[in-house]
Parts: sequence; structure tokens; C-alpha cells
Amino acid sequence: MATASLLRQLPKLHTNPLFHHRSPLSNNAAALTTSSLFQHRHFSADAVTKRRNIGISAHIDSGKTTLTERILFYTGRIKSIHDVRGKDGVGAKMDSMDLEREKGITIQSAATFCKWKDANINIIDTPGHVDFTIEVERALRVLDGGILVLCGVSGVQSQSLTVDRQMKRYNVPRLAFVNKLDRQGSNPWKVINDLRNQLKLNACAVQIPIGLEDKHEGVVDLILNKSIKFDGEKGEQIVEGDVPDSMKDLVEEKKLELIERLADVDEEIGELFLMEETPTVEQLKEAIRRQTINCQFVPVFMGSAFKNKGVQPLLYGVVDYLPEPIEKPNYALDTSNNEEPVLVTGKKEDQLLALAFKLEETTFGQLTYMRIYQGTLKKGNQIVNVADGRKVKLARIVRMHSDDMEEIDEAHAGDVVAMFGVDCRSMDTFSEGKTNLVMSSMFVPEPVMSLAVKPVESKMQNQFAKALNKFTKEDPTLRVGVDDETKETVLSGMGELHLEVYIERMKREYNVECISGQPNVNYKETITGSKTTFDWLHKKQTGGSGQYAKVIGYIEPMSEEEIKELGKPNEFVNRCIGTNIPPEYYPSCAKGMDDAMHEGALVGCEVEGVRVVLQDGASHAVDSSDMAFRICMANAIRDTMKKASPSVLEPVMTVEVEIPSEFQGSVTASLSRRMGQIEDSQMNDDGSALKLTAQVPLANMFGYSTELRSLTQGKGEFSMEYFKHTPVPRDRQEELMAKYKQEREAKEAA
Repeated sequence: MATASLLRQLPKLHTNPLFHHRSPLSNNAAALTTSSLFQHRHFSADAVTKRRNIGISAHIDSGKTTLTERILFYTGRIKSIHDVRGKDGVGAKMDSMDLEREKGITIQSAATFCKWKDANINIIDTPGHVDFTIEVERALRVLDGGILVLCGVSGVQSQSLTVDRQMKRYNVPRLAFVNKLDRQGSNPWKVINDLRNQLKLNACAVQIPIGLEDKHEGVVDLILNKSIKFDGEKGEQIVEGDVPDSMKDLVEEKKLELIERLADVDEEIGELFLMEETPTVEQLKEAIRRQTINCQFVPVFMGSAFKNKGVQPLLYGVVDYLPEPIEKPNYALDTSNNEEPVLVTGKKEDQLLALAFKLEETTFGQLTYMRIYQGTLKKGNQIVNVADGRKVKLARIVRMHSDDMEEIDEAHAGDVVAMFGVDCRSMDTFSEGKTNLVMSSMFVPEPVMSLAVKPVESKMQNQFAKALNKFTKEDPTLRVGVDDETKETVLSGMGELHLEVYIERMKREYNVECISGQPNVNYKETITGSKTTFDWLHKKQTGGSGQYAKVIGYIEPMSEEEIKELGKPNEFVNRCIGTNIPPEYYPSCAKGMDDAMHEGALVGCEVEGVRVVLQDGASHAVDSSDMAFRICMANAIRDTMKKASPSVLEPVMTVEVEIPSEFQGSVTASLSRRMGQIEDSQMNDDGSALKLTAQVPLANMFGYSTELRSLTQGKGEFSMEYFKHTPVPRDRQEELMAKYKQEREAKEAA
């Protein structure tokens, strides 16, 4: 098909101006007249009010904070614009945070509500840098769409790759916004090529910048063939006009490219393209919307947030192209059927399903943010926490609006609201009655690493306790305990970085400086031999009534299948016949087994995979007691375990490493040095990137993030999750046993 032939058919769109002229505004928000963009929208039948739940993600310093500031200003959320004044400056409502691995912006509330024309938009707090799965799940779970912000000079950077991977993993439709086009060296076409080549996205410009660097004045809308410029002190006055003569050839070229890109993924546009017919404005808009929601197309918007250019058209793009909550499939998990996914209807008439995705401590108590996936929340109604069955009466439902809380009587499927007086943990599901459906997995992996922590000054103890209480409610994988012997507070979590983040958060959010010990890997013990019998007598006479108990039986290893079926790591079986051991002492024998399993004989760690069978025993009419049988049973098991081929188990992690393929050799060698077993290696379609899956002992993973960064020039990324406990090598077991023996001798000498 001849390009000229197609371009001659492109309609003249001067009758559909994007914006109308306005006199200077009385308030700060650019309250523009209804755009022609709104004339071509098609939403689901029950979408009375348009709703968008979006997140804004970017590499550090791509302008996410500045863009968010302008969005809040133009929607009337804030009354004036303050800019980020350098890295240690102050001013922006949502200023950058210190830690690179944490959020690139600070949104004071988890879901900031703003309104653009006839659409309610919730900007949901999305972590820019995430180091553990449960945080990603929490943030991306409640998003229906996102804006990927890219620097017009640097293009796709390392963190852009991470953000893109997260969005793809959770099927989040997104728009792209090429920012900083006023900067020296900006090149939006290079950025779009990066999106296509590095992120493998079907991205195409829906706008062209009018001028770059210091000549950047506005954009040309390719769909409407109109120029848009931004006047006024804060860019709040929109001036629309015809396409400049000098840009007409480029506009024709880029519009054809847009149609070709859409034709690749959209059947309707593809048919028109083959028939050499020109899509109408309505057909183009519908196709962009369809394929953006299907994650098959990424429309690229342009501008400079700092110079107040391009933000309002981007907001129209959010409403035009990102999905209504009901248009994005969401799945609940059926706990009665092995957590099988079940599609949520998203209808307000159906049974309530809501997810508490964020908790915030306020002066009035815990504020719980909730995303409603199905059904209706009504003030005064009772809702049930699916996790523990507790009922909660809804005294107040609020929508966060600026720093105020707007009280509402009810909220429907797709809404994000907040409420006081709901005592729950993060990621709890709420319903109206009994249900087997939950919005997030009930499975919480066991912690694999522990760290002793204490505040530097004793006067910080109250804040320290308050912080730990909040963090454990937020994150179910974080556990807090107290060491029985040293009385130290012990934090347990999913890895080195996980615990480091919480220690840093204590310092920044609660002003609590902490001293932490060396990380400890959570080893376990088991037996690998066959059935081993015991016949143990506990006899102690100290004047008066003594202690007497005798137990006879055997211990044997359990298979992984048996442990899984039983639902607990060890089993106590009572096969006594007769009354040689009086029945009232059976529970004491079971407690004695628990004592022995709590602290094994080899290295003092928890024992798993052992079945204890009690067959017989003896008692004394005067000297036998609950305590005597408990001590007897514990000592019998500890002694017998030494004869049953005991073994120390260490946690092994499934490690996924994503790297550019040129670093394959050095990264594979690095994993091998850490005793890792490569399980899988997958190259992407064009051979530019590689995903390695390996199983590596956790004890060998310390410091790996630093090593991977240095091996891959900062381009590599890894994630790890607990796989299982496996036996340690014999020499390592002997080292651990010798260390445990030394520690015990030192304690006894003290």
C-alpha cells in the first residue's frame, strides 16, 4: 500500500479541537472544557462514574515526584506547586525518599484520591524499588493500570527494567510518559526504541513534541492532528491550534507508524489497514484502549513535568486508555480447593470481597486502606475477616482527599477507601459472611534468617516496640521473638535485605537507631536412619517425694509427603496398652516430645521429620508426676536421636537471576562458587537477556546483591524465595556442632 495513498485519506480533524481557549482561571486547577477525547469513550454498562486505580513507576530521578506533583495540582488536589530542590532539598508534596531500594516518591496516604473531569482517580502508592515479593504483591495487586515515566535523555535505565518486569508479572496495563524533553540531549525517539528493544513493548507515540530542549513548547496530538501548547504561570491555560507547517511531514510519518503498530495487534485496525482504509478517530481510540488493556500496546505521551507541559493530555490518556476496575480480570483464591484461582465478577450486587492492602498509623489509631473487588461496603454494616472469622462493624468509611477525609456512606466494587476501627493485618480479605475465597494467598513462608536487634538508647524502647508491632502487622513474613537465654529481641525474615530494610525504616520513620548482631541462618535437625528404639528411666530422689518415670518406644523418620499430609513437622503417636503409664500422663509425654523437638541434640536447632511412638513405660504411685514424665520423654528422645543418624538441615533458596546475556559466564561461575545448582537457563527471543534459576544454600547468599551489581555493571537483578531445607555437607555439620559445643561450654562456665 502506498504511504501517500493512505495519508491522503487521513481525515481533517479541525472540527474536533482537543482543548478550547479559556480566560485565566480563577482557581489553580486547569478546569478545562470537555475535550473531544471524551466523545469517543466506551465503558462497561454499570460504570456510572469512571474510576481509575493507577500507580506511577519510574527509575530514580526520572521525574516521578515532579509529575505526581503536577497531577495533584491540575486536579485541584493541592493549591500550589513546590519542586524538589535537589537531592537534599525540601518542598515537593511527594518528595524523594533516601533509600534507593524504597519508593521513588512519598505519597502521604496509600491511595491519594483526585478527580479529573468525570473520572475519579486513585493514585496508589507503588514501591519503586522492591526487594521482597510480599511488598510487590501488596502494591501491584490493587492497581488496574500504571504510568511508566522515562527520562527523555537517559531513556530506559536499570530500574525501568525492574518496574517493567513487575508490571508484566502482574499484567498491569500501562501508558508511557517521556519526561524531561526540556533537557539538553533529550531524544524521545531513542526512548521509544529502547521501549521496543530493551523492554520488548509494542510502544508507539500518540504525540510528537513541538521543539526539544530549550525550544520545547508543547505537543502535537497524532490522533486529532492538533497542536497543544501550555500557557499561564503554571501551564494551566491550554492553547490548541493547527499543526505547524514545519512538522506536517513528521506528523504524517508518525501517524502512519501508529496505525501500523496498532494493525499488528488489533484485528479491526488490521482489516482497515489491509483494505487501505483510514481508521476514524473513534476507531483509533477504541483500538488503543482495547490493546492497552490487553497489555498488547503502550501509547507513549510526551512532555516536561518540570516545565508544566504535557501533564493534562496525559491525564486524559489515563481516563481514555486505562481500564475501569471491572475491565481488568482479578482472581480470588479458593482455600477449599488448594487455592485454585477463581475469577472475581466485579459486580456491586454480588457478595463482598475486599482486600486490606495497607495499614497506616495515625493519631486516631490504625487507618486501614481497602480495595473493594466485588460487592458493596455500607456504613453500619458488619464485615467478616476471612482469616480469623472476626466480625467488624463499619463505623466510618472515608475517601482520602488531599489531607482531608471525605466521609461516605457506601463504596462499591472498584473503589479504594479507608476506615478506622478495623483491627487486621495487611493483605487480610473481608467478606459479608462465610466464604472460602481470599484475595491473597494464605500461605506465608517460614522465615529463613534471624537477626538480634536492640535500640541504641533504652529511652527508645517504647518507639522500638511500636515500630515492631506495626511492621509485623504490615508484613506477615516478618516475625519477632525473644531469645530465651540472652533475652534479646530477634527479628526473623526472608533474607538479609528484608531485615536491613526494616532496621532502616525504624531509623527513618520512628527515629530509633538500632544495633544489630550478625545474621543467623535458621538451621533445622532431623534423623535419616531407620526405626530406633528407646527404653529410658528417669529417677531422682532428693528427700520427700522424688521423680520417677519410665518410657519405652521408638522414633522413626517421616517422609516429606507424610509431613505435608499431617500439616505439622513432627508426630506423637500413643500406642500404650494398659495402665503402666496412667492416662493422665500421656499429655505430659507429648509435651516432653515438643521440648525435645524445640532444641535438638546436634546444634540446638528445631527438629523436624520425626515420629515418636510411645509403646509402654512404668510409673510410681508417689514419685511420678507430669514433670517427671515430661523430662523423661524429652531426655529419651534427645539420647535416641544421637543413635538414629542425625543430620543438620540448612535452608536452600530458589534464586532467579535476570542479566544481559554477555554476563552469563561470570554470573554462572559466581553461583557455582556459592555451591549453587543451576536448574534452568532461559534466553529471551533475541538473545539479549538471560534468566538463570538456581538452588543455592542461604548461608552462601550473603553479599550476593553487591557481587551481582559489580559483575553486571548494575544491570543484573535477582530474587530469591525459600525452597526447602536439605542436609548440609558433612564437614559443615561438624563445624556447626563444634561451634554449638563451644557456646554451651562458655555458657556453663559463666
